[in-house]
Amino acid sequence: QVQLEESGGGMLQAGGSLRLSCAASVRASSSAAMGWFRRAPGKQREFVAAISWSASNTYYRDSVKGRFTISKDNAKSTMYLQMDELKPEDTAVYYCAAGGGIRTVLAGESDYWGQGTQVTVSS
Repeated sequence: QVQLEESGGGMLQAGGSLRLSCAASVRASSSAAMGWFRRAPGKQREFVAAISWSASNTYYRDSVKGRFTISKDNAKSTMYLQMDELKPEDTAVYYCAAGGGIRTVLAGESDYWGQGTQVTVSS
């Protein structure tokens, strides 16, 4: 059983930056693709970014390209999401996901999910 724990959320003004972390309880991150998703109030969960198991390939939703950067440190079993130039529309609970290949992550069908961390961006 893999447990994921997100951290780094907070409240800030538009244009600011945050770095989210997702710590895995075991070294799952070194052998599995991982990703970030978010759910805004009143909306469905949506894909944000994903990274292959080797970290050689990354994927982003169009609205965050150029502003968000996903990365992972396999030695620390931790994945990160650097979020710059934050906008009010980025306000959401952010979840990390792990397990399966990159297609599984991109489809939002990973076996393991964290509890989420709140990001609130004010204008």
